[in-house]
Amino acid sequence: MDLRTLLRQSPDLTDGDCVDVLMSHCRSQCVKKAVYLTQQEEPGNDEFILLDGCLTSSICDRDGKEVCVGFYVGPCIVTPNIARTRDGASLVSIAATTDASLARIDSDLLSDLMLTSEPIRNWANAILRDALSRKVDREWCLAALGGAERLSWFRQEFPGYENIFTHALIASFLGITPVTMSRLRASEKY
Repeated sequence: MDLRTLLRQSPDLTDGDCVDVLMSHCRSQCVKKAVYLTQQEEPGNDEFILLDGCLTSSICDRDGKEVCVGFYVGPCIVTPNIARTRDGASLVSIAATTDASLARIDSDLLSDLMLTSEPIRNWANAILRDALSRKVDREWCLAALGGAERLSWFRQEFPGYENIFTHALIASFLGITPVTMSRLRASEKY
């Protein structure tokens, strides 16, 4: 999908001038599979609009264990910078799991545009609310559900993602082991 079409889908950006303003500040980028858009603890100040392809976000602990915390299938907006950085450093790594095309915009520049344009402000705030809602839903899932229920929740919230992302990534996202994921999937076949 092209950037203009994606932006025009928002009920907040019905004014073509706002879309043109946003687009004039975006930079296009194509990334190959396995390339990082941002890495944990590295400086990062961009917002990402995924037009085509797939990305994941992950957190790595001090022992090097990586945990998947987000999935993105284009076209979509990646979790806003304010929700994935602290003091200018990224809290997550975001990597392409397929070749991908995206648009980038500097977060500070977007904040400036939000101050001068109510439609852009409403659009950006709606994206942030949606991202935070998804994070809360996942936290609830991890705290309240068992393994089989987590997998069921995942399938409801992310239909078709089992065919897009590796089961090891999905298991990590759900807080279960890949072996448990495999057993849960196998038990459903009988």
